[in-house]
Amino acid sequence: DSYRGIILARLEEPTNLEETVVRINRCTTVTKGGKSMSFSALVVVGDRKGSVGIGFGKAREVPSAVSKAVKEAKKQMVKIPIKGDTIPHIALGRFKAASVFLKPASPGTGIKAGASARAVLESVGIKNILTKCYGKRNPLNVAKATLVGLRALRTKKEIEELRGVKIE
Repeated sequence: DSYRGIILARLEEPTNLEETVVRINRCTTVTKGGKSMSFSALVVVGDRKGSVGIGFGKAREVPSAVSKAVKEAKKQMVKIPIKGDTIPHIALGRFKAASVFLKPASPGTGIKAGASARAVLESVGIKNILTKCYGKRNPLNVAKATLVGLRALRTKKEIEELRGVKIE
């Protein structure tokens, strides 16, 4: 029975996922045999309906680094509550030295965000949002801080259940 649940979970994986390569870094390691090059890739995967995941992969070639990152991103997928085409309320996401402030915006505003935060927000399916990045602007940490902020979001229904009261 437990194996059947795992198999069903694998089958229910969404097929309409979009992959966005945010950053590809070239890394050089100096060894006694000379310099060895490798690549790291930061990838955001989402279905534009509220699910998103971030992956980071390293390999000797770019395509294999990207595929590793995509595989990790699919494992890390989380569901984000969205209200129409924006977020339910203001949120602040912090990861290491990066902080990302997220604020809901009215229709027609668009996504006001930097490259890594924009990739995460577009993959979730948010169309109108204001963001501000504080602290360090390292693409990986900014992407993770954005995800932390999005995971902190709660819908009105969730808060009502949590507190056990009705909110008008």
